[in-house]
Amino acid sequence: MSVDALNELAAHIAEKQADAVLGTDVSAHGELTVEIAPAALVEFVDWLKSDPTCKFSTLIDITAVDYPERDRRFEVVWHFLSMYQNHRIRVKCGLRDDEMLASITSVHPGAGWYEREVYDMFGILFTGHADLRRILTDYGFRGHPLRKDFPTTGYTEVRYDEELKRVVYEPVKLVQEYRQFDFMSPWEGADYVLPGDEKAGEKAGS
Repeated sequence: MSVDALNELAAHIAEKQADAVLGTDVSAHGELTVEIAPAALVEFVDWLKSDPTCKFSTLIDITAVDYPERDRRFEVVWHFLSMYQNHRIRVKCGLRDDEMLASITSVHPGAGWYEREVYDMFGILFTGHADLRRILTDYGFRGHPLRKDFPTTGYTEVRYDEELKRVVYEPVKLVQEYRQFDFMSPWEGADYVLPGDEKAGEKAGS
């Protein structure tokens, strides 16, 4: 869709769903984003699916982003496609660490696995979900890996024990120097010359 058409669609959504919509944005490269109030989620998604101008009948993805410095730490994001109108939309809402979201499985049954993934990776709870449990990590996994405060080493390591003949879980044991990250490129600070670098020096001196 053209940017003008997306602006018209954004205006339509903002007008018809004024109580739910907090803001809209159409990017220069043609993407429509709508920010909504968390409490309005299910009703808004249901309206997007049934409204003749929208007809966003296909759920593409659900994900989240962690912004620890914000009051509303998490930004949950849904992507929808209208095969009838040939356009896409991104819906997002901010969520505090202690807040929960309603599941949209009553509108899009396929949301079940996506919501389990968001719960697993970020720890966001979806009320009304019939089976909200981990889907990518083990059931006894500690923490939520895509939170910014999750340690890069994790808390537990898994290995096969030859003596016990089974998989065992153990706390991560790393000496302190392996936990220090200076974010320096492997080539920075090197006290040697890589093959070919001497040519650059010769050319600069000539």
